[in-house]
Amino acid sequence: MSYQPYATMPFYPGPVTIHEKVAKAMYEDFAPPRFAMDYTNLYTGLAQKVQRIIETESEVIFPTGEAMLGLWAALKSCLKAGDKVLTVGTGVFGDGFADMAESLGCIVEKVSLPYNSTINAEALEIIDEAIRRVNPIMITAVHCETPSGTLNPLEELGKLKKDRNVPLFVVDAVASIGGASIKNDLWNCDILLGGSQKCFSCPPFMTVMAISDTAWQYIEKNNYSGYDALLPFHNAHTNPAQFPYTPCWMGIKGLNAAVDMMLEEGIEKTYNRHYDVATSCRHGLAELGVHLWTAADAVNSPTVTAAMIPEKFTFEQWKQALAQKGLFIGGSFGPMAGKVFRLGHMGTQADEIRMQSALEVIKQVMDK
Repeated sequence: MSYQPYATMPFYPGPVTIHEKVAKAMYEDFAPPRFAMDYTNLYTGLAQKVQRIIETESEVIFPTGEAMLGLWAALKSCLKAGDKVLTVGTGVFGDGFADMAESLGCIVEKVSLPYNSTINAEALEIIDEAIRRVNPIMITAVHCETPSGTLNPLEELGKLKKDRNVPLFVVDAVASIGGASIKNDLWNCDILLGGSQKCFSCPPFMTVMAISDTAWQYIEKNNYSGYDALLPFHNAHTNPAQFPYTPCWMGIKGLNAAVDMMLEEGIEKTYNRHYDVATSCRHGLAELGVHLWTAADAVNSPTVTAAMIPEKFTFEQWKQALAQKGLFIGGSFGPMAGKVFRLGHMGTQADEIRMQSALEVIKQVMDK
């Protein structure tokens, strides 16, 4: 079986192009998971590898579905109407947590920061005041705010959560896990969630979640039932009949292949590759006179760059002109819509040679 990416320069910010080894792993046929321990052995081994990558002793599970499943699962499984939640937002997804929690009947306090910023000392003072005033049972935050191209430092926020005795800290790491350093336990994170379609270079089949003992206590007490419920996954790896629905063997096999490649490369080397390509991207854009969306003191993500669309183009004109030369980019959302374009340099797309080709295409289109 041969595999070809959809473009010569695929830089859409997720889903990224599938790695050839992932595609090959998923192409194999499998026996029904409930008939043997092969699946549970694969599942358990993958969980242990992901624990190493995100530096955690928490249980790691893999619900079937795109990463939004994990966001809803974390909230529905832990919260009930009337619970107090504090959401920290530096972008569309961070503030989106608030909308989701409110829809469940929770009392939500939003700390909404500028969408071109990242969490800093001043923001932590605002968050601290809100925690002391609201006394939430959960804090939510986004590590990589993909529409903004930013990466939030979370160690101090996690320390604040612990110092103020907030029971739960939920982190969206969908666009950073596998592409940026994650220290789940150091951050005092209770639920960390990711997706297979970003740095893992897999299809959007699987959600990746690390769940602390404290979070499992809330999940058991809440006893939420539904397709996105987390409770049925607790220790499900011990018995293939315990999984709540038909396991996605090909999704697990593909994700396992992706994780193996990261570990073979060396996780620090993988992070450095993402950082180096991101740095090349931003230096190249600066040389071409393309300005970043992010504020000067913000932390830019190693997995995605958000930049301003050159003035003489609409987004549609810009996107189509680049696509005609084989470069595929993304737009953005909320206040960035129509103003910002994004280059997703994560997973298979964290490639220096392709990035230089992409910058050359951008130069050609701007020079027209």
